Amino acid sequence: MTKTKKEKGVEGEENEKSYQDLISNINSIAQPLASRKLSKKLYKCVKKAAKLKQIRRGVKEVQKFINKGEKGIVVLAGDTLPIDVYCHLPVMCEDKDLPYAYIPSKVDLGSSAGSKRPTCVILIKPHQDYQEAYDECLDEVSTLPKPL
Repeated sequence: MTKTKKEKGVEGEENEKSYQDLISNINSIAQPLASRKLSKKLYKCVKKAAKLKQIRRGVKEVQKFINKGEKGIVVLAGDTLPIDVYCHLPVMCEDKDLPYAYIPSKVDLGSSAGSKRPTCVILIKPHQDYQEAYDECLDEVSTLPKPL
């Protein structure tokens, strides 16, 4: 048991340090990609939202609530394969005028949501308790250039 804990700790440290390595593993449709600074802000916002149960996690759940008209920021993982799993979500977000951004790692996205499982997409809902962090992320994600 101690071996696995040590290995996990080493892997977690590597992922935090090597943003460039994570970027090299993203797929071709991962545009607009969040910068390192914006990725950290999004992870913090996801963590705060998860504490208050204000997130939607997973393709099926996010897709359902986008269709129902729920508002928020959609965060997609850029290293998800095959891309057919979630390639329809950016189009749905653009149709509903929802801001979305890709981040480099599904493992980090899952862990920031308080889960041991990697997560490929999360919808962050607005809430008063973390409104300042949410608004800051919303502004930055909205200004990212959309793909053609």
